[in-house]
This record gives sequence, structure tokens and C-alpha cells, in this order.
Amino acid sequence: MVGLTGEEASILVQHAIKRYGDEEELVGRLGSVLDEETIRRTIDALIGTQRVRRIGPDTLQNNESHTEVPELPAGLRPVVEGL
Repeated sequence: MVGLTGEEASILVQHAIKRYGDEEELVGRLGSVLDEETIRRTIDALIGTQRVRRIGPDTLQNNESHTEVPELPAGLRPVVEGL
């Protein structure tokens, strides 16, 4: 998918983390939608803003006690469902 804004990529990654907590699986599944550099940069930004936390060497989790996962826009629903 081409043309995702930074915010859309962030929302997409957060919803993918809800489904797949393992970082390598997450990167593999999102690889068809975003390039690996964008995925890793988005994960780092989400960790830096405390919307996502690392709970192990390869495990990610949305930090829902700190912030809520944003609602998924209608345009991204088919992408998340296709993961």
C-alpha cells in the first residue's frame, strides 16, 4: 500500500500489535504493506511516546494503561483483516 501518512502507519502498527505481539512476525506480516525501515521506525516512535511497550526481547504490547489504541479508520480495516 502506498501513500500512508505517518499517523495511519502508526495506527496500522498498533492494531497489528494487538493481533501479533511477536516483533518478527509483526514485521513479516506488515512487510506487504510497509517497508521494514518504516515499520521499525514506527515501532520506535510508538515506544518513545509510550503508546507501545516492549515486554520481552521480541514481544511488543500496546500500552493501553497509558493510552488507548486509536480507532481503526475504514480505509485501513481491509489491510488489518488481511494480515
